[in-house]
Amino acid sequence: MVSSLGLGMPASAQDDFAGREQLRASSAEFRKDVIQVTDGVFVAVGYSASNVTLIQGRDGSIIVDTSANPVDARAIIEAFGVRMVRPVRAIIYTHNHPDHSGGAKAFAGSDNPTIYSHQALVDAKPEFGRGPRGGGDAFGTKLPGELFINAGTQLEYGRVTPHTREGFLPPTRTFSGEEETIEVSGVRMQLIHTPGESPENIAVWIPEKGVLLPGDDFYKSYPNLSPLRGLSLRPPEKWIASLERMMTLDASYLVQGHMRPVLGKDEVREALTVYRNGIKTVLDQTLEGIKQGKTPDELVQEVRLSPELAKSPYLQEYYGSVAWTVRGIYADYVGWFDGNPTNIFPLPPAERAAKMLEMAGGADSMLARARKALEAGEFQWATELTDYVLAVDPKNVAAKRLKAAALTELGERQVNATARNYYLTSAQFLMAN
Repeated sequence: MVSSLGLGMPASAQDDFAGREQLRASSAEFRKDVIQVTDGVFVAVGYSASNVTLIQGRDGSIIVDTSANPVDARAIIEAFGVRMVRPVRAIIYTHNHPDHSGGAKAFAGSDNPTIYSHQALVDAKPEFGRGPRGGGDAFGTKLPGELFINAGTQLEYGRVTPHTREGFLPPTRTFSGEEETIEVSGVRMQLIHTPGESPENIAVWIPEKGVLLPGDDFYKSYPNLSPLRGLSLRPPEKWIASLERMMTLDASYLVQGHMRPVLGKDEVREALTVYRNGIKTVLDQTLEGIKQGKTPDELVQEVRLSPELAKSPYLQEYYGSVAWTVRGIYADYVGWFDGNPTNIFPLPPAERAAKMLEMAGGADSMLARARKALEAGEFQWATELTDYVLAVDPKNVAAKRLKAAALTELGERQVNATARNYYLTSAQFLMAN
């Protein structure tokens, strides 16, 4: 990995790339397919950043989520073929994320369907994500094809066709309570408010068919409760309650918004139970640690899934992370301050870095230490050492090359797709600027 940047490393120092290969294998979840879940229910997987579900009615079709954009939506309509009978009587948004709501116009055509959502979708304020810094992109949209594997819950995220709002249609019928029962084209469905990854998320329950569509409250990865890209904590208590509500339905088919459906009553029950437990144990351990006065840095070293949960295929950390969840819970419950008085008014980063460089004997000496750390496989330490140099001299080419090499090595060892993408895009940015 490092050699591609002109910085050789002994083969004996290279780590195992099992995490990267596990992430690569997970891409099989996104292979293109139109899957018949049960009689009259089909899901298109792999054609867009999220799945689209077709429910056949008595005299038309019902569409749940609409893909990321009109281009993808038209490809899915073609893939559904004769299974999708017009008119489209209804479109249901499980939530407002653009990868789920960007292709509605293509599905609606001239059919004038009723468009359902929770009222919270209409009332929601725009997400206030962290501004761009250092070229880091959790979705890897600008990574070269040979470096990109996937985006955790999807194969592509705006890499081929950008997410747009041009295909979005506003809801025409909303509900504000816990649930609402509707009947469309002879199909009776319950729309259940299930806040989790988004506050407006709804689950679609078709009792006669035993089919449950959970939106983004369930996907085959540890949930992204505290996203790397910069969003507020997605409240774990509400997510747990939503999963427990869905568990009571005793569904036979779980058609998630990303990846392939879970089929069979026992498997669905196991999947939802494991998911609930995976969130709850991290919440419980973190809150107990906070009561004991532990810092977030201490907690991320201690909070773990049990060995049984850690082995579950539904809790692999492809998208969310236990450590990030711990940090998100800590900040949400007790704020940014970790209790150490040194951190009340710390030195500005550039001032601290200048003092560290003086102690190390100057920038060249610090970079020599960073190179030694890199060659020893201490990639995180190498990035931290180069940061001292870059805080004082942001244009230092040697420091940027060393940091890029270390970030590349860290990225190539990640099982978490968003971490991998962020490391690698940051490395690319450093080499280009």
